[in-house]
Amino acid sequence: MTDRPRSPLAMVLLALLAEEPMHAYKMQQLIKGRRKDDVVNVARSNSVYQALDRLERDGYVQVRERVSGGSAPARNLYALTDAGREVLRRWMDSALSSPAREFPEFRAVLAVVSLVGPDLVADRLEERAAALDEVLAHAAQDADRAAGWGLPRVFMLESEHLEVVTRAEQDWLRRVVADLRSGALSWDPAQVIADRPRFEGA
Repeated sequence: MTDRPRSPLAMVLLALLAEEPMHAYKMQQLIKGRRKDDVVNVARSNSVYQALDRLERDGYVQVRERVSGGSAPARNLYALTDAGREVLRRWMDSALSSPAREFPEFRAVLAVVSLVGPDLVADRLEERAAALDEVLAHAAQDADRAAGWGLPRVFMLESEHLEVVTRAEQDWLRRVVADLRSGALSWDPAQVIADRPRFEGA
């Protein structure tokens, strides 16, 4: 049993079931309705069902009953087990206290960005900085909506984090673009390939 969450979605599903037993469709709708689909991916309708199947196999959730909705197909009503409650606590402790070893796409492309020219990189990073303006605008709208609803701050912490991290990335992007435009940061892609480090046994 690992102390790290298997996936953000698995952790959120366990947290929903800590509120009350519910069926998969309700969980998916709550995630979307609470705007938590910004932090977990439920775009595919079967992602929740697949995650629940795995959690059930691991003994973290169980089917309490099958609920029939008249003409609608019967749905499994899931409940959190004692093991699920314990693993949720451990996953939350771990995710709060220690950074996960993640492999984000943007850092991956930065690792190989020397293969293209500085001008192209500057253009694309400017586009990224502009796109982040839209992210910040949505975050501001969410904050205004939450304030209007009188939501406690604890329900908006992930939005606060998103705003802070996004602003920091924008600042960094603008500094890098400025260095690229001024020539303070430059390289020749062909020379980079010619001078690439060679490692023993590779």
